[in-house]
Amino acid sequence: MQTNFGRIVIRFLDDKAPNHVANFKKLAREGFYDGTKFHRVIPGFMVQGGDPNSRSADRSTHGTGGPAQRVNAEFNDTPHVRGILSAARSSDPNSAGSQFFLMVANAPHLNGQYSAYGEIVEGMDVVDKIVQLPRDSRDNPLPANPAILESVTIEPYAGESSTGA
Repeated sequence: MQTNFGRIVIRFLDDKAPNHVANFKKLAREGFYDGTKFHRVIPGFMVQGGDPNSRSADRSTHGTGGPAQRVNAEFNDTPHVRGILSAARSSDPNSAGSQFFLMVANAPHLNGQYSAYGEIVEGMDVVDKIVQLPRDSRDNPLPANPAILESVTIEPYAGESSTGA
């Protein structure tokens, strides 16, 4: 993930949530994430992105968009600790689409409730910068200093069968 604050490299957990991994890779290859913003940042918790509506200046729609397809929950034993990539969703466990969140702190209350499908292997310092951005009452970074997901690429990571983004 190339952001305007730097690069974040993710190692996917194919064995834990294969459908979420496949969905993320498919969307990334289509350019779905390019130009979207991290639209929710909560210090001591997480940063959230992946909403195509976040490209719009209408901030009231940020956090409400996604692709037509949905991915069923793949709850697993991966704990929601600092550096984990997980699928954002509505109250319906089977409603994940494109939105995701990156943990900046441990959140055991999410374990078994959200589908973890990756972990940050480089760029946690970038996520730490993003989570500290000034934000509005909806935790959306202010327009003067957005965190933009410029591009997402899928490539092999360190010779492993998993891939980085």
